[in-house]
Amino acid sequence: MSERRRVVVTGLGLVSPIGNSLNAVSAALRTGSHGIRKVDAWAEWGVRTGLGGVVDDVELVVGTRKQLRAMGKVARLAVAATHAAIVDAGLDEAEVRAPSTLLVYGSTDGSTGAAEEYYRRLYTTRKFEGLLSSSYLKFMSHTCAANLAQVFGITGRVLPICSACTSASQSIGEGYHAIASGRDELAICGGAEELHVTVAGVFDLMMAASVRYNDHPELTPRPFDRARDGMVVGEGAGTLVLESWEHAQRRGARAWAEIVGYGSNCDGAHLTSPSPEGMAGAMRLALRDAGLDPAKLDYVNAHATGTEVGDIAESLATAEAIGTRVPLSSTKGHTGHTLGGCGAIESIFAIAMMQGGFVAPTRNLDDPDPRCAPLAWLRGDAREAKLERVMNNNFAFGGINTALILAKV
Repeated sequence: MSERRRVVVTGLGLVSPIGNSLNAVSAALRTGSHGIRKVDAWAEWGVRTGLGGVVDDVELVVGTRKQLRAMGKVARLAVAATHAAIVDAGLDEAEVRAPSTLLVYGSTDGSTGAAEEYYRRLYTTRKFEGLLSSSYLKFMSHTCAANLAQVFGITGRVLPICSACTSASQSIGEGYHAIASGRDELAICGGAEELHVTVAGVFDLMMAASVRYNDHPELTPRPFDRARDGMVVGEGAGTLVLESWEHAQRRGARAWAEIVGYGSNCDGAHLTSPSPEGMAGAMRLALRDAGLDPAKLDYVNAHATGTEVGDIAESLATAEAIGTRVPLSSTKGHTGHTLGGCGAIESIFAIAMMQGGFVAPTRNLDDPDPRCAPLAWLRGDAREAKLERVMNNNFAFGGINTALILAKV
């Protein structure tokens, strides 16, 4: 087997509730700004939760009119983030379209807004007359990957990932493996999600959505806090351009970070109740892949969404796999849970912290839940820190677990 190649991140692009550039999100993470808003339109649906991590729709500067007609909001967010990442990486059209360029992109669903409109018309009129042929293209499960391939002319492999909250992190991990193994030279990886009442309603039905703070969006979500009452669903997209170190050097590309470890597994036990053993296993796999002792980590960006069961399980898993001394926070207090996009968005947050020399605290973590393991909580204000190696964790329904380790170049 040939020696594993180094894989670096050369392009970053995102659309998030706290900003659409590295500078904007760095400032928000430093100052504790958040993007949680009240969503008044949901009241008519009878859901108890009324808050979301909202992204105003984006104006695209790429794509033909015909291509734009096939996109719902989730695909538009993905295209905006990916265009920004390609520009940031300094890639030309030939490099993007090369057969050795891989596209790996995910989301939990297609466009939920487009699906609602389609089925509302269909079941109201009981006729297909008047429905647009492009409607399905907006809400098919691989709409992000398919639309990205069309807009940017991808001719290499296209791998859609649909694993809910690990969609983006698995996309990054699979891109990393493809380059490290020598299969591909360059990979465009990430994930996206669109906010819709049907998504918020699912977590409302599960009693997993925040409902106590509807009139005070600044106070929720509250990852790991004793007074947390559930997650806030968010939206956004994140895209990372990955390259082999040799490929990046040949074209004189800047490297934001290096991916040095990735682990993914499945609990194989329960669709919605997480297993600390499975979570810890994914972290250990990433550490083994990186050849790294957990004490060498400088920071952990936790998945923690603010649910009772999830936060406790994750804290126990982290203590088991990493110990209790590595500084840890969750950035979901800033954005809400961006589901299929969170693995990429939060990896970019981690890179922003590495580049900026700081760590962001967990917003609203005032009183850590004593049922959680006693981790090295980051609370209060952001603090200066020299970060050489960070871990970003994400976990999904179905018991799917991921851990990524990023290193400063």
